[in-house]
Amino acid sequence: MSSDVWFTLLVGAVAVERILELVISQRHIAYSKSRGGVEFGLSHYPAMVAIHVGLLVGSVAEVWLLDRIFYPWLGWPMLAIVFAAQGLRWWCITTLGWQWSTRVVVVPEAPLVGGGPYRWSSHPNYVAVVAEGLALPLVHTAWISATVFSVANGVVLRTRLRVEREALSLLLPAEAKAARR
Repeated sequence: MSSDVWFTLLVGAVAVERILELVISQRHIAYSKSRGGVEFGLSHYPAMVAIHVGLLVGSVAEVWLLDRIFYPWLGWPMLAIVFAAQGLRWWCITTLGWQWSTRVVVVPEAPLVGGGPYRWSSHPNYVAVVAEGLALPLVHTAWISATVFSVANGVVLRTRLRVEREALSLLLPAEAKAARR
Protein backbone atom coordinates (compact mmCIF):
# COMPACT_ATOMS: atom_id res chain seq x y z
CA MET A 1 0.00 0.00 0.00
CA SER A 2 1.37 3.43 -0.91
CA SER A 3 2.25 6.08 1.65
CA ASP A 4 -0.55 8.27 0.21
CA VAL A 5 -3.10 5.60 1.10
CA TRP A 6 -1.63 5.11 4.58
CA PHE A 7 -1.76 8.84 5.19
CA THR A 8 -5.37 9.00 4.00
CA LEU A 9 -6.25 6.18 6.41
CA LEU A 10 -4.49 8.05 9.24
CA VAL A 11 -6.46 11.21 8.54
CA GLY A 12 -9.63 9.11 8.29
CA ALA A 13 -8.91 7.65 11.73
CA VAL A 14 -8.47 11.16 13.13
CA ALA A 15 -11.81 12.14 11.52
CA VAL A 16 -13.54 9.19 13.20
CA GLU A 17 -11.99 10.26 16.49
CA ARG A 18 -13.36 13.79 15.99
CA ILE A 19 -16.84 12.41 15.40
CA LEU A 20 -16.56 10.40 18.63
CA GLU A 21 -15.47 13.56 20.43
CA LEU A 22 -18.52 15.41 19.08
CA VAL A 23 -20.82 12.66 20.38
CA ILE A 24 -19.18 12.83 23.81
CA SER A 25 -19.32 16.62 23.71
CA GLN A 26 -23.05 16.65 22.95
CA ARG A 27 -23.71 14.38 25.93
CA HIS A 28 -21.62 16.56 28.21
CA ILE A 29 -23.30 19.74 26.98
CA ALA A 30 -26.76 18.28 27.60
CA TYR A 31 -25.72 17.19 31.10
CA SER A 32 -24.14 20.58 31.87
CA LYS A 33 -27.20 22.48 30.66
CA SER A 34 -29.44 20.23 32.79
CA ARG A 35 -27.36 21.43 35.76
CA GLY A 36 -27.77 25.10 34.84
CA GLY A 37 -24.84 25.36 32.44
CA VAL A 38 -24.59 28.55 30.42
CA GLU A 39 -23.09 28.60 26.94
CA PHE A 40 -20.78 31.37 25.76
CA GLY A 41 -19.18 32.35 22.46
CA LEU A 42 -21.21 30.21 20.13
CA SER A 43 -20.54 32.65 17.27
CA HIS A 44 -16.91 31.50 16.83
CA TYR A 45 -17.77 27.79 16.93
CA PRO A 46 -18.68 27.37 13.22
CA ALA A 47 -15.33 28.90 12.23
CA MET A 48 -13.54 26.52 14.58
CA VAL A 49 -15.34 23.52 13.08
CA ALA A 50 -14.59 24.71 9.53
CA ILE A 51 -10.90 25.11 10.32
CA HIS A 52 -10.68 21.60 11.79
CA VAL A 53 -12.55 20.04 8.86
CA GLY A 54 -10.34 22.05 6.52
CA LEU A 55 -7.25 20.59 8.19
CA LEU A 56 -8.39 17.04 7.49
CA VAL A 57 -9.70 17.59 3.97
CA GLY A 58 -6.88 19.96 3.03
CA SER A 59 -4.15 17.61 4.23
CA VAL A 60 -5.44 14.69 2.18
CA ALA A 61 -6.13 16.87 -0.86
CA GLU A 62 -2.67 18.42 -0.71
CA VAL A 63 -0.97 15.01 -0.54
CA TRP A 64 -2.95 13.61 -3.48
CA LEU A 65 -3.26 16.70 -5.70
CA LEU A 66 0.25 18.09 -5.20
CA ASP A 67 1.90 14.66 -5.10
CA ARG A 68 3.57 15.23 -1.73
CA ILE A 69 6.36 12.83 -0.86
CA PHE A 70 6.68 10.98 2.42
CA TYR A 71 10.06 11.73 3.96
CA PRO A 72 10.77 9.35 6.83
CA TRP A 73 13.04 11.85 8.61
CA LEU A 74 10.03 14.20 8.90
CA GLY A 75 7.06 11.84 8.77
CA TRP A 76 7.95 9.48 11.62
CA PRO A 77 8.67 12.21 14.21
CA MET A 78 5.49 14.04 13.16
CA LEU A 79 3.50 10.82 13.54
CA ALA A 80 4.88 10.46 17.07
CA ILE A 81 3.71 14.01 17.82
CA VAL A 82 0.26 13.20 16.40
CA PHE A 83 -0.03 10.19 18.73
CA ALA A 84 1.25 12.21 21.70
CA ALA A 85 -1.33 14.91 20.93
CA GLN A 86 -4.10 12.29 20.88
CA GLY A 87 -2.93 10.99 24.24
CA LEU A 88 -2.92 14.49 25.70
CA ARG A 89 -6.36 15.25 24.25
CA TRP A 90 -7.90 12.11 25.77
CA TRP A 91 -6.16 12.80 29.08
CA CYS A 92 -7.88 16.22 29.04
CA ILE A 93 -11.25 14.70 28.17
CA THR A 94 -11.07 12.08 30.92
CA THR A 95 -9.75 14.55 33.49
CA LEU A 96 -12.52 17.09 32.85
CA GLY A 97 -15.21 14.42 32.64
CA TRP A 98 -18.67 15.92 32.11
CA GLN A 99 -17.16 19.42 32.11
CA TRP A 100 -15.35 18.79 28.81
CA SER A 101 -16.99 19.78 25.53
CA THR A 102 -16.07 21.31 22.20
CA ARG A 103 -18.13 24.38 23.12
CA VAL A 104 -17.80 26.77 26.06
CA VAL A 105 -20.43 25.72 28.60
CA VAL A 106 -19.88 26.61 32.25
CA VAL A 107 -21.98 25.37 35.15
CA PRO A 108 -22.20 28.03 37.87
CA GLU A 109 -20.46 26.99 41.07
CA ALA A 110 -18.91 23.93 39.41
CA PRO A 111 -15.49 23.07 40.78
CA LEU A 112 -12.50 24.14 38.75
CA VAL A 113 -10.54 21.09 37.64
CA GLY A 114 -6.89 21.30 38.62
CA GLY A 115 -5.74 17.71 38.24
CA GLY A 116 -4.29 15.72 35.37
CA PRO A 117 -2.69 17.91 32.71
CA TYR A 118 -4.45 20.96 34.18
CA ARG A 119 -1.99 20.76 37.05
CA TRP A 120 0.65 22.21 34.68
CA SER A 121 -1.34 24.17 32.12
CA SER A 122 -4.66 26.02 32.01
CA HIS A 123 -5.24 24.89 28.42
CA PRO A 124 -3.53 21.56 27.71
CA ASN A 125 -6.20 20.58 25.17
CA TYR A 126 -5.16 23.54 23.03
CA VAL A 127 -1.54 22.41 23.26
CA ALA A 128 -2.76 19.12 21.75
CA VAL A 129 -4.73 20.93 19.03
CA VAL A 130 -1.78 23.12 18.05
CA ALA A 131 0.63 20.16 18.01
CA GLU A 132 -1.72 17.98 16.00
CA GLY A 133 -2.59 20.77 13.56
CA LEU A 134 1.06 21.23 12.71
CA ALA A 135 2.18 17.59 12.87
CA LEU A 136 -0.66 15.73 11.14
CA PRO A 137 -0.18 17.36 7.71
CA LEU A 138 3.61 17.20 8.06
CA VAL A 139 3.45 13.41 8.45
CA HIS A 140 3.25 13.50 4.65
CA THR A 141 4.84 16.95 3.98
CA ALA A 142 1.51 18.76 3.49
CA TRP A 143 3.14 21.99 4.61
CA ILE A 144 0.52 24.30 3.07
CA SER A 145 -2.21 22.66 5.14
CA ALA A 146 -0.05 22.82 8.27
CA THR A 147 0.62 26.53 7.72
CA VAL A 148 -2.94 27.54 6.85
CA PHE A 149 -4.39 25.60 9.79
CA SER A 150 -1.83 26.98 12.24
CA VAL A 151 -2.51 30.59 11.28
CA ALA A 152 -6.31 30.21 11.17
CA ASN A 153 -6.32 28.22 14.40
CA GLY A 154 -4.25 30.92 16.09
CA VAL A 155 -6.88 33.51 15.21
CA VAL A 156 -9.74 31.33 16.47
CA LEU A 157 -7.86 30.31 19.62
CA ARG A 158 -7.32 33.93 20.52
CA THR A 159 -11.08 34.46 20.47
CA ARG A 160 -11.76 31.12 22.18
CA LEU A 161 -9.39 31.85 25.07
CA ARG A 162 -10.98 35.27 25.61
CA VAL A 163 -14.47 33.71 25.64
CA GLU A 164 -13.38 31.02 28.10
CA ARG A 165 -11.76 33.55 30.45
CA GLU A 166 -14.89 35.72 30.41
CA ALA A 167 -17.21 32.76 30.94
CA LEU A 168 -15.21 31.43 33.86
CA SER A 169 -14.85 34.85 35.47
CA LEU A 170 -18.62 35.36 35.40
CA LEU A 171 -19.70 31.97 36.65
CA LEU A 172 -17.10 30.39 38.88
CA PRO A 173 -17.20 30.76 42.67
CA ALA A 174 -14.91 33.40 44.14
CA GLU A 175 -12.38 30.86 45.49
CA ALA A 176 -12.04 29.25 42.07
CA LYS A 177 -11.51 32.67 40.48
CA ALA A 178 -8.77 33.40 43.01
CA ALA A 179 -7.12 30.04 42.29
CA ARG A 180 -6.94 30.82 38.55
CA ARG A 181 -4.90 33.99 39.09
